[in-house]
Amino acid sequence: MTVPGWLWAATIVFILLLVAYDFFFHVRKAHTPTLKEASIWSALYVGIALVFGLGLWLLGGHQAGGEYFAGYITEKALSVDNLFVFLVIISSFRVPREDQQKVLLFGIVFALIARTGFIFLGAQLINTFAWMFYLFGLILLLTAGNMLKKDDHSDDADNFIIRLAKRFLPTTDKYDGDRLFTVQDGKRVLTPMLLVMVAIGGTDILFALDSIPAIYGLTQEVYIVFTATAFSLLGLRQLYFLLDGLLDRLIYLSYGLAAILGFIGVKLILHALHENNVPFVNDGQPVPVVEISTQLSLSVIIGVLVLTVLMSLFSKAGKANTAVSNARRHAQNYLNPDYTSDEFERERVFRLLLDEEKQIAGMEKKYRDRVKDIEEIRARVAEAHELHTRITRF
Repeated sequence: MTVPGWLWAATIVFILLLVAYDFFFHVRKAHTPTLKEASIWSALYVGIALVFGLGLWLLGGHQAGGEYFAGYITEKALSVDNLFVFLVIISSFRVPREDQQKVLLFGIVFALIARTGFIFLGAQLINTFAWMFYLFGLILLLTAGNMLKKDDHSDDADNFIIRLAKRFLPTTDKYDGDRLFTVQDGKRVLTPMLLVMVAIGGTDILFALDSIPAIYGLTQEVYIVFTATAFSLLGLRQLYFLLDGLLDRLIYLSYGLAAILGFIGVKLILHALHENNVPFVNDGQPVPVVEISTQLSLSVIIGVLVLTVLMSLFSKAGKANTAVSNARRHAQNYLNPDYTSDEFERERVFRLLLDEEKQIAGMEKKYRDRVKDIEEIRARVAEAHELHTRITRF
């Protein structure tokens, strides 16, 4: 597939314009997106990605179009998994609700830059060393195994870089709007806003190590890899607010993603065997194996994701996990005085907490008691009620 330079330039400019528009017209002014705003813009970004894919299908052929959609859907699913970790980091740093958009946009921009670098590096490695398909396949199989082993999403906020920054650099635990630096006792210090951006940037690099081999397992066309990755990241900020409160419901997502990554890992290794030139494998000659077509890959990816989402949505354990986890988060947000300066938002959070308590009360005890740290969550909810009583009394 030959892509002219002007098309590369036009695509990059278009993506940069979307990011710039997102910042200047939505993120620059701190605010909490409404459900309507998040829904409209999420649908718009998905629509742009679909229209681009259809254009690629018509102009580049069904092979290119199929590879794009397989890559886009896989990267989009992985980006939803990324949101779990973003949620953990943002909650750990207690980022004010109004400023969460800027943190997320930074993460998206950093991911675009990091993954673009990995994309071109991966292309160069594949073109130079055919055995890289074996390595990419092994990485995906190991990643799939790790996803099956983990019980929950780890807290990456307290990583090595953050600990070093807090130990050797002047930092404060207080936010100063969305500023990265502030003045405290006459000294210039780092705010938690800078630290949370460092944490998210670090996790973006780790995510790239998994996602780039995954999409190279579906296509080796650099243009398709780049556009599928970029369009899957655009709109991630809006998706975060749209899925707020529902992320914990997708209890089987990690299993679905593990199956997809494992499938692509096998596909990569089969392709490596088919193109083999490694001396100690079949004397450096290609191995006659069956290769997995793009159409089959696309069917498997869509099928696994649909099955995973449906199982999560209709699972009683998933419903209980969602309600209890949301109750914990809303209780913590209500108790945190720095969560938001908007009293209407704070009252909205408390009303959501009341609704979730009603849902939990109507569930079977065996499901709600299965949630991790259930007693601690109950204590936090009780504290939120006590605080609300004191506030309304005065």
